[in-house]
Amino acid sequence: MTNNKFCNSVLNYSRLLTREVFIGDLPLGAGNPIRIQSMTTTDTMNTIATVEQTIRMVQAGCEYVRITAPSIKEAENLGVIKKELKQRGYSVPLIADIHFTPNAAELAARLVEKVRVNPGNYVDKKRFETLEYTDAEYEEEIERIRKRFSPLVKICREYGTAMRIGTNHGSLSDRIMSRYGDSPSGMVESALEFVRICRDLDYHNIVLSMKASNTKVMVEAYRLLVYRMKIEGMNYPLHLGVTEAGGGEDGRIKSALGIGTLLEDGLGDTIRVSLTEDPEFEVPVARAIVNRYKHRTSEPALPVTINIGTINNFSPFDYQRRQCASLAGIGGDNVPRVIADFSAHRELTLDDLKSVGYEYHEPTDKWYVSDSAPDFIFLGTSECNIPLPTTLRLIVDAHKFHSFTALDSVKVYPFYSSPGEFAKRVETGAFCNFIYVDAAEATDDFIQQLKRDHQAVLVVGAKRDHWLATVRSLFFRLLNEGLDLPVVVKRDYQALDQEDFVLYSSTDFGGLLVDGFGDGVWLAHNSMLKSDMNRVTFGILQAARVRISKTEYIACPSCGRTLFDLQETTEMIRVHTEHLKGVKIAIMGCIVNGPGEMADADYGYVGSGPGKITLYKGKEIIKRNINSDVAVDQLISLIREDGKWVDKQK
Repeated sequence: MTNNKFCNSVLNYSRLLTREVFIGDLPLGAGNPIRIQSMTTTDTMNTIATVEQTIRMVQAGCEYVRITAPSIKEAENLGVIKKELKQRGYSVPLIADIHFTPNAAELAARLVEKVRVNPGNYVDKKRFETLEYTDAEYEEEIERIRKRFSPLVKICREYGTAMRIGTNHGSLSDRIMSRYGDSPSGMVESALEFVRICRDLDYHNIVLSMKASNTKVMVEAYRLLVYRMKIEGMNYPLHLGVTEAGGGEDGRIKSALGIGTLLEDGLGDTIRVSLTEDPEFEVPVARAIVNRYKHRTSEPALPVTINIGTINNFSPFDYQRRQCASLAGIGGDNVPRVIADFSAHRELTLDDLKSVGYEYHEPTDKWYVSDSAPDFIFLGTSECNIPLPTTLRLIVDAHKFHSFTALDSVKVYPFYSSPGEFAKRVETGAFCNFIYVDAAEATDDFIQQLKRDHQAVLVVGAKRDHWLATVRSLFFRLLNEGLDLPVVVKRDYQALDQEDFVLYSSTDFGGLLVDGFGDGVWLAHNSMLKSDMNRVTFGILQAARVRISKTEYIACPSCGRTLFDLQETTEMIRVHTEHLKGVKIAIMGCIVNGPGEMADADYGYVGSGPGKITLYKGKEIIKRNINSDVAVDQLISLIREDGKWVDKQK
């Protein structure tokens, strides 16, 4: 991988040109708009319910609708659903979702515009067994796949039906796992095995996806897929999605982080935001993510030349955090630090601190600090005349620094708003200086100055719309220059409403974090509640899996296979377990999405039949087919037995 070429440019927005694929009469790829799709949650055999939900999805802006077809009978009913939709005046392309049933796929391919197959489930099986193959035996397995998969390919070619070959991180087959491991490489090869069969049969109406709940794995897998396609002379369009993202704000953060990072790279032709909510609520979120890129190409190019293949200690396919020195508790082996911006306040108050997780109990003179409390407060020119916890640190405008030296118990650091201001400084007595620079304006002289200064924490932002790539370009320069100072990433979102703020900041900051960039994060938005700002900031760090401050829920978005009410059950489990910092709990509606799709969850709650739940510890079944009315209690007991339970603080 000498050139690591996975996109047109890592510095300037340029959408990757892919092959045009028609899904019915609505094409994707090539120069077409990024398409929005979602999936029904109704029973496929309930024609009217499925039709009416599909109509709600279309009215919300959904351009393709996916419907599960777990067996022949559901596949047959897709034709009935399609007919009913047409009678009501709707011709939205339908996609049959197939996992374990090739015969259902072959029937559905004759009835609807597209079929989705999962290579890990379509022919192979997943029993978490370690298998050993010689090269000859492995080729025999590929030939077995070819014989089982070719009939579907021929039907799709005959009927003009499109196909998504959709790899999921959690459902890689034992065969793939044994040779490639639980890795992006395995995900890519799992799909390409099927793609090569399609090419041999002169079938090219293909869309590819590399979904994962782990955002790092998801981003790496898509990038590696594009790189591998380039080598093999392919340019099939990409369907983007973070699988099992969950619901609410956390689901939106995780989805925007994974999908948005790739859209920033110019990758992606259609997206689905997978939330544990009704599908019509997924569509506006997807639309908001995509709308950000409608006019991105109008921005002038960044006048910097970087060959990604020559960047020291960086690979877009393999996460590695940028190594740097530790200064003021930032960088080194420390988790990324959080800076809360209170510079718009005239004076910092105890209520301000309480809003971000610092609560002072005056009778005992004690501080109670939450797991999601910021590490630094930026005051700018604001005043501070209240007691402060010794663990909290302040950053103030440089010219105010000396007025804070009386705070002996709290560390205070000066902030310089530009390299020019820093160059004109007088000695402050601070052992650490925070210096802001626009990444597009960092001169070579400034870079050389930083090499001589061992007391600097660099604060980086940018004014360009293509903010992420601009900031990333400075990280690339630091790597190639061997500059190991800590870097805080900062962006001001004053013009955004709260919904767009959540989505955009998740992409901007999360996209850097999953590349290993950023020793601190600093989000600013003066019109938003500081409690909301702080919650979103820690949510981004959690979704990027670089700082864990709460329980993580890996919840599938529901579909016609689901055996219980996912939204209600997820909320019930959350109420009982949301205080278990660092514990990952998967809530899966059926066996298709568990245990495989749970990937790296600590515990799994999986529907195994009507009113029945199977509990997992990792990938191991602990309790099988227990009644759903006692399943949550049994899950809690399992966590207790494993020593990971703590009682809620009152």
